[in-house]
Amino acid sequence: MAIYRFRISFEDFDEVVREIDIKSTQTFEDLHRAIHKSTGYVIEKSSSFYVSADNWIKGDEIAYLPNQRKIDRGVALMEKAKLSNFIEDPHQKFYYTYNFDRPFDFHVELIRIILETDPSIEYPFVFKSTGEAPKIIDKNSASPVAVSSNPVSDEFDFLNEMDFVPEDTDEIEAMGGSGINAKERDEESEETGDEEEDEFSDNENYEDEDYGGKEEDY
Repeated sequence: MAIYRFRISFEDFDEVVREIDIKSTQTFEDLHRAIHKSTGYVIEKSSSFYVSADNWIKGDEIAYLPNQRKIDRGVALMEKAKLSNFIEDPHQKFYYTYNFDRPFDFHVELIRIILETDPSIEYPFVFKSTGEAPKIIDKNSASPVAVSSNPVSDEFDFLNEMDFVPEDTDEIEAMGGSGINAKERDEESEETGDEEEDEFSDNENYEDEDYGGKEEDY
């Protein structure tokens, strides 16, 4: 019985890597569970592996908790799909999407085949772990909670939902309630006020002279 060593990396977070040893006779569900025991994410989420070529183009799908449309289409199920049945290359690749409600995409690559098992190891086994998995929020929860093993604040989730960019903090703090710079608004108000006072001042002088002349005629 061979042992497959897979290198798993986030598509958008190259620095986060897991290397997992797993028996060739184990299933894609076993690999799915091993990945998320190492990330701290909730395992019971609809997810899929896709047989992939070198350019990470999706091929045949192997699904976990598939929707009815996929079931009707006859999609392969992770719990029944043995890894060895889908390995056609010593560097076989799989494109993997976790949690279709709020997806993370992974690259999964076979990097080594070990011909003998180690009786002292329980497989799947995390051989190497580099980097901390990014934090995510379970939007189906009554109150936002961290799905990963590390807590995430409610404030972060709100800003994330609004497509908040951390670099915009200074700009947001400088904005007034109406969406314009508060300092500029105050300066504009002062200039407008000065102009109005000058207008009224000129008009009052004019009216005194004008009406003063008419009273003398009477």
